[in-house]
Amino acid sequence: MKKVLVVSGHTDLKNSVANSTILGILKEKLPGAEFDLLDSLYPDFRIDVKAEQEKLLNADVIVLQFPIYWFSMPSLLERWIEDVFLHGWAYGSTGDRLKGKVLIDSYTTGSPETAYQKNGPVGHTMDEFLIKTPVIAGFCGMKYAGHV
Repeated sequence: MKKVLVVSGHTDLKNSVANSTILGILKEKLPGAEFDLLDSLYPDFRIDVKAEQEKLLNADVIVLQFPIYWFSMPSLLERWIEDVFLHGWAYGSTGDRLKGKVLIDSYTTGSPETAYQKNGPVGHTMDEFLIKTPVIAGFCGMKYAGHV
């Protein structure tokens, strides 16, 4: 059985219906998964890098679960990636600790799917907004399994 780490990047999860619901369903469907609720752990944005890297090392599949804020992931999740995915650890000539792991995006939006079309009110697709995650995955030798 693969070990799954679900990283919740919501900055205020207790006030989120959609993201809380998704996490509840994931906990039910994936009872052996580890859940990393960044807003509870790091309300001050001071990430415990070693602890987070250890969680990543123990996982085979990493799910980033977050709301779309201004057409990207929330600042707390961005900070987590910046602090934890370090050169020499996650990427670079000696940075192979994430190699072969699977990365998945699970996101929510405040608009219906039809808004995120070339001819919709936003004028762009979600694939265009979420280009960062597959690029990070490839850069770190991970396998990007898409988004849901």
